[in-house]
Amino acid sequence: MEVPSPTLRRMTTEETPRYVRLRVDLVLEIDDPEALTGAALERIAADELLPDQERAHARSAVREDEAEALAYLVDPFDLVAEVPGVELAQASWSSEEIEYDPDDEDWDLDEEDESDEEDGDDGPRP
Repeated sequence: MEVPSPTLRRMTTEETPRYVRLRVDLVLEIDDPEALTGAALERIAADELLPDQERAHARSAVREDEAEALAYLVDPFDLVAEVPGVELAQASWSSEEIEYDPDDEDWDLDEEDESDEEDGDDGPRP
């Protein structure tokens, strides 16, 4: 009869880490493109770990595209850094320019929440 290894044991629910996907969808209005681009360029200049070739590419990208500038300034880690009891396991983000009309029903985020409640879906989303 084979004896199970003492290091291989079944983990209980309390011992198993729980992973939660937090989805955040933000629409930002850029009212000062020069300030945004300038801040991104400062962040790039201050990044001591960024190789020169990547630094040149990053500078070019943020000068050409405000969405790229925003991506250099927003860090998902900052959203959860002060939340007790959690550790960021993985993060990805992107930014893009969009056509936005606040009066268009397609942009009504509350409507999505209401449809979840009607469907009885008040649990976490995958």
